[in-house]
Amino acid sequence: MDMAPILIVCGTNRPGSNARKISQIVLGHYRAAKIPAELLSLEELTPEIFDPASYATKPPAMVKLQQRVLAAPGLHIICPEYNGSFPGVLKYFIDMLKFPESFDRKPVALVGEAHGMFGALRAVEHLQAIFSYRNAHIYPERVFIADVPEKLDDQGRLKDPALDQRLAKQAVGFAQFVGCIGGAPRPS
Repeated sequence: MDMAPILIVCGTNRPGSNARKISQIVLGHYRAAKIPAELLSLEELTPEIFDPASYATKPPAMVKLQQRVLAAPGLHIICPEYNGSFPGVLKYFIDMLKFPESFDRKPVALVGEAHGMFGALRAVEHLQAIFSYRNAHIYPERVFIADVPEKLDDQGRLKDPALDQRLAKQAVGFAQFVGCIGGAPRPS
């Protein structure tokens, strides 16, 4: 039976972002562990999604993204820090998703990455508050990546094996968490 994949959400639409590089690393860890996962980058948000009329009538591109979120047994969010919080485009994406079913009882894992020394701690905590408000199940093993440009090589790979191992452990642990709380991957 085919299982619905865990959805890794790259929390910015900035091309070539460090969040995208970390998202690819996390996706690689799921694949290495043979856990179904796929990437949703906010670069996939098309211009019509930003039309104010989209609040009332979702454009087809947003409907497709909504279906991916609803079908996912869990969300693994890779969150950069912008101006002491998470990117506005991530908040907009969250606001455009169906309420309450998009996150209600949905398992969510969080990774923060930033240029600064706290690794997006504030951004993740702000995001965690929103997911808690929306009744999501927050996976307690968060990963924070400080000084992210120094942690990545020119090919977007982590230079720090211990950090890479923490991300691998988080991916496997999150998949187990998803299964334990009844959000086991569902048929797609």
